[in-house]
Formats: sequence, structure tokens, C-alpha cells
Amino acid sequence: MIPVAFDYQKVKTVDEAIAALSNGNSKILAGGHSLLPAMKLRLSQPSNLVDISGIAALKGIKEEEGEIVIGAATTHAAIANDSLIKNKLSFFAEGASVIGDLQVRNHGTIGGSLAHADPAGDWPALVLAAEATIEVQGVNGNRKIMATDFFTGLFSTSLRDNEIIIAIRVPVPVEGTKTSYQKFEQPASRFAIVGCAVLRFADGKTNIAFTGVSDFAFRDKNAEKAVTGKPINEESVAAAVNAALEGVTISSDHYTSEEYHRHLAKVYLKKALKAVG
Repeated sequence: MIPVAFDYQKVKTVDEAIAALSNGNSKILAGGHSLLPAMKLRLSQPSNLVDISGIAALKGIKEEEGEIVIGAATTHAAIANDSLIKNKLSFFAEGASVIGDLQVRNHGTIGGSLAHADPAGDWPALVLAAEATIEVQGVNGNRKIMATDFFTGLFSTSLRDNEIIIAIRVPVPVEGTKTSYQKFEQPASRFAIVGCAVLRFADGKTNIAFTGVSDFAFRDKNAEKAVTGKPINEESVAAAVNAALEGVTISSDHYTSEEYHRHLAKVYLKKALKAVG
């Protein structure tokens, strides 16, 4: 289908982008892999597209003051291939490398993925497990949102009107931290039917996050409690698997029933825990 008519504006700074968002029914365009298909189906009908792909300040990866800072317009491919990410946040590289296909990885951005909050997206589980902070900017200035507070529902986040994500900040993991991202993907789109991200600190503290399982990504506190502070072995892994998904409303669709979805999530949790054991 053909989208409804719209205006197009390419901006050079974040301030210009925020000002443009205040102009009627505007949408941010970064990689466009979520927005443009929705526009073609007329599920989204913005009157103005604000293209932020040329804002240099939103691109790049650096380490500063104990954090790894990833610009919101940094592509999945750039993250997958970055030496700092590979050395200090390896499951981000793992996750980025299995997003979509080559074209999606080369044009899609981490900020766009997080803002879209697709329940089958990979980044939500990864930023949750990594205890990341989402830095945003709007007409009232900057603020930081913990990843655990960012995802609020199906395709829904705590972003306010006329705010955009400018960076993702991740605490540099302490020495001895192990990570894993395990994913069962839809073979055509490569979206996560189930994705499980695990970060295990040297002291045994363990973060576990799921995507693809429910309406939005989430940390599984019950599974974390079952394995935190204990050695990774058959007993502790079984306890975490048994505790996982308690009280969670499991999604079902034409790919997976609720029962099969639950089974897959537990299988991939087991794989992820064994990978950090």
C-alpha cells in the first residue's frame, strides 16, 4: 500500500528534532524499519517525518565515568562489530548480530528499537538484564529512565510527547561478569519468539530478562532469586526454570501457543544459565 501524504524534514541537531516534533503530528525517522511498514499499511499516519539519521551526536559508542554510552542512532551492525562492546558487554554484540537481516542491522538503530518497544524485539531484554539507563531529551530538558521503568505495555514506553532517546547508558560490568543472550527466532523476520538475556556478576548476583514472551520485555525476579548467590549447576538451574514466568501473562499467536511459548522460554532460560555457568 501507499502511505498517506506527509512532509519530510531532515534535521542536524537534537534541538532541531525536538522543535520539529512539536509541529503537528510528527514522527521520528531513524532506520525506518518499524515506522515505514506501519505507514504503508496506514497503521501510522504522521503528517511530518523528522529524519534524525544525520545527527552525528546520536551516533557512536564510548566509555565514560564507569558507563558504556551508546548513541541512540547507532546501528545494530555498529554495535555488533564494536571492540569495546565485544570486550566488556559481549551479549550486546551477540544480540545485535542476530537482529533481522544484513539490511536491518546496517540501518536499524538501538534507539529506534527501544522506542518502538516491539514485544518481540531483542534490545529490550538486553538493556533490562544490563541494568541500563535510557537517556532522553525533550522540551523540558534531559532525563534518565531506568530500563526497568521504560517498558510499560504493548508497543508502549514511558517516553513523553516530544521526547526522543539520545543515548543508552550501561554500567561497565565488573571483572568476572558473564553474559549470554539465547534466542529462538521466527525464521523469516528473525524476531524473537523467545529471547532470554542473562547477566551474572562474579559475586553470583544474576539478572534474567525475557523478550517475546509477553506484551513487553521484563526482568524475571523469581528466576533471579532462585539462582542468585548459588553456583550454576543442575539443581540451581532447575530451580530457576521452575520459578520462571510465575504470574506472567504468556502471549500466544499463529506461531506458538501459550503452552509452547512457556516451554520455549524455560528451555532458553536453561541454555542461557548454562552459558554463564
